[in-house]
Amino acid sequence: MSQQERRGNPITRLSLFLRQVVAELRKVVWPTRQQLVTYFWVVLVFVVVVMTLVSLLDLGFGKLMFALFA
Repeated sequence: MSQQERRGNPITRLSLFLRQVVAELRKVVWPTRQQLVTYFWVVLVFVVVVMTLVSLLDLGFGKLMFALFA
């Protein structure tokens, strides 16, 4: 069997790929609107907390470096 025969027709391969994508998307459990809103707020609060922590660490290390080298 040649390499071209193993690859198959590009249209057939594309069709198979799209059918598999649709089949996988049907298996997905989509969140409800309430779950989506809850997840949004959890992520937003987490990002703000981490951003605050990193900002405070940056400020602290910056002041420490100025104290050491100034």
